[in-house]
Amino acid sequence: MPELPEVETTVRALKPKLEKSRIKTFELRNKNLRWPVPSNLSKKLISKSVSSLSRRAKYLIVDLGSEYLLIHLGMSGSLRYLSNNLTPEKHDHWDLCFENGMILRYTDPRRFGSIHYTKDFKNHFLIKSLGPEPLSDAFNETFLYEISRGRKVPIKALIMNSRIVVGIGNIYACEALFDSHIRPTKKASRITKKEAKALVASVKKVLKKAIKAGGTTLRDYLNPDSAPGYFKIELKVYGRGNEECLRCGKTLKEIRMSNRSTVFCSNCQR
Repeated sequence: MPELPEVETTVRALKPKLEKSRIKTFELRNKNLRWPVPSNLSKKLISKSVSSLSRRAKYLIVDLGSEYLLIHLGMSGSLRYLSNNLTPEKHDHWDLCFENGMILRYTDPRRFGSIHYTKDFKNHFLIKSLGPEPLSDAFNETFLYEISRGRKVPIKALIMNSRIVVGIGNIYACEALFDSHIRPTKKASRITKKEAKALVASVKKVLKKAIKAGGTTLRDYLNPDSAPGYFKIELKVYGRGNEECLRCGKTLKEIRMSNRSTVFCSNCQR
């Protein structure tokens, strides 16, 4: 699914195109997404101007002045900036149409994404309980070490918990743990201060590299210009179960954790 680097790539691509654009209409073709889309959303959005575009966790925040749209891409969603003469296809669920003749089109084969209208996005039920951003100063070795004390969950589960730190999905959790030499099954409470420092550094390093590469395309993800993310070629462990470890040559193990594939090197990661 689109994770933080894919959402950040989307925001950076759309920001110069959408900011200061005025909305003409909102065309809804399928309201049955993860949360039903309000039928009166079009009426609320007419003539609104986009002040800015930003990201919080895996949510795109469209600032309309005193109101906001929160957009989540779900498991298979993507946003494209298109000319409005392109006929919608089966999985194109809504269009945000602008007065300049362009549209922001949401495509989602699995329909797990969502769009929400709010006047206070910081206190929205999807936002208010989220942890710090992983690329911010708030996510540091002291924070991770202290919050891991007494936690019996695996360290991988801890860093994927959005109430602890946001935006670290399965792909980047596997990659950061490999980079920091930490086994994903290790109990969070057993992480040392040295390991906490290494893991924080690896999370930031991996996410920055992924953003620079435009994210990771495994199945459906495309950026707003319909291009794939190229971080897939940088993956060291994710999707490489039973292949050779690129660091030591041993066979990578693949297990299931919380119903997700987890790949690691039992020799390199302790």
